[in-house]
Amino acid sequence: MTMRVRFAPSPTGYLHVGGARTALFNWLLARKQGGVFVLRVEDTDRERSRPEHTQAILDGLGWLGIDWDVGPILQSEGVERHRSDALRLLEEGKAYRDFSDPAAVRAEAEERKMHPSRVAREKADAMSVDEDAARAAAGDVFAVRFRVPDGETRFTDIVHGEVRFGNDDIDDLVILRGDGTPIYNLAVVSDDAESQITHVIRGADHLSNTPKQVLLYRALGLPEPVFGHVPLIHGTDGKRLSKRHGATAVGEYEGQGILPEALVNFLALLGWSPGDDREIMELEELIAAFSMERVLKKSAVFDTEKLVWLNGKHLAKKPTQELVDTLRARLVNDSGADAVRLQDPDWMSSLVDLIKSRSRTVEDLADNAMPFVREDLVYEDKAVGKHWARDPETALMRLEAVTVFLADAEWTESALEEGLRAMAERLGVGAGKVIHPLRVALTGRMSSPGIFEVLVLLGKAHSLRRIEDGMARIRAL
Repeated sequence: MTMRVRFAPSPTGYLHVGGARTALFNWLLARKQGGVFVLRVEDTDRERSRPEHTQAILDGLGWLGIDWDVGPILQSEGVERHRSDALRLLEEGKAYRDFSDPAAVRAEAEERKMHPSRVAREKADAMSVDEDAARAAAGDVFAVRFRVPDGETRFTDIVHGEVRFGNDDIDDLVILRGDGTPIYNLAVVSDDAESQITHVIRGADHLSNTPKQVLLYRALGLPEPVFGHVPLIHGTDGKRLSKRHGATAVGEYEGQGILPEALVNFLALLGWSPGDDREIMELEELIAAFSMERVLKKSAVFDTEKLVWLNGKHLAKKPTQELVDTLRARLVNDSGADAVRLQDPDWMSSLVDLIKSRSRTVEDLADNAMPFVREDLVYEDKAVGKHWARDPETALMRLEAVTVFLADAEWTESALEEGLRAMAERLGVGAGKVIHPLRVALTGRMSSPGIFEVLVLLGKAHSLRRIEDGMARIRAL
């Protein structure tokens, strides 16, 4: 039998990293096993579901590279089937009509210290068959509750092993509301059976729903899927991941310059291990290595620092041309950028090669590119204060000496390095005493790539103009 898995998000918000991790595990399993990945949008919450959220979820999955073989199926399109399943359970005596007022039932249950569904069952059982049918025929509003049988519900979870729930701890769940709309647990069972889902892989927060769904599968005579509940994601403080830990939506990480392959790599390692010491893994490696047997039971920790570290590793591996295109897209609308240089493929390739090892995110890459692509430099106060303002006269003297040397210098890294170091020696100072004020003049920053590489990339005319601008600023201090 072909493996069929599904991801079933609710379009009541954007694609959360927890949902993305669940989708990824299902997708990896399907691709590893040659199975089918079904995407179902659970849009039956009419008040909170939004088309823009559905689109954001689809966009997020697409950005991560998670494609689907079937769907997106809208859960709302199956409402008549859900209702039919509920009414079949009612006809077979496996469910009952609940005509009671919910508020009154809750109050009585609180007074008697019992679950509201037990009160509802008592009232339903006290009603004769004829009275029940008459009230329904008269149009009295009723919900339909599933009658949980006595005993124990067991199922095997491929992460947690055999799981048991005493049925006394499971309430008679509502499967059809008073307005005729289906409730989550019934809709999920009906939809998964309709899509012939063989494996339900989802977060451990759904574990408590599983015995209810298992009972519904059995009552409806439907084949039960294999269940696997993956660990929840916590922040570094041990608490369940939420907005207080920072970004939680996939789209936010895209905006922060995280690469999709890095986020996929990171999410795959949240609660799963390849069985060796690999951490930096491409998609093909993840597919080849993935198995549910290596999914952990304990909660996974979302460490943003590790994500950024992984991102830097993936960024460094990307072909230069891909990063050129990415960087150009980030900078093309910057009004201060040198449009001519942005369109020079050779110069942009040289720029990316120079700065990518210093960049951990695409945002870093864009920031590190700024001193090279901006027409007007932005000077860091700290850099000016340390290397110019402490001793303006000396800084000016050294930059003037650099200007004299550069005017006739051979414009190669080796010649520039040899000449500037020799000049520093003639001045009786270490090379850093010359290089640091020069770096501020060329980049406006405390740190940059190697100064000789910077000079070559900027070019002679551009470098000399920046040094002149820098000396003018020093004179104005």
